[in-house]
Amino acid sequence: MPLRLRKFVGMILLVLLVVIYAIVAMIVAVRTLADQPGWMHFLYFFVSGIIWVLPAMGIIKWMAGPRAR
Repeated sequence: MPLRLRKFVGMILLVLLVVIYAIVAMIVAVRTLADQPGWMHFLYFFVSGIIWVLPAMGIIKWMAGPRAR
């Protein structure tokens, strides 16, 4: 796959990842954190705000293409 096409597909995947992840994280928060104290809200959003980076790193590494030797 040409590098430009790989970057375009990767960009679309990153946008979809962020949008879908945000919606899922919000739904989980609404259903599980309604009666919880504020520190639980903070902890949940802190952790869920960092976790999305892991799959994003994989997509970005894929976008960069194979390593040059």
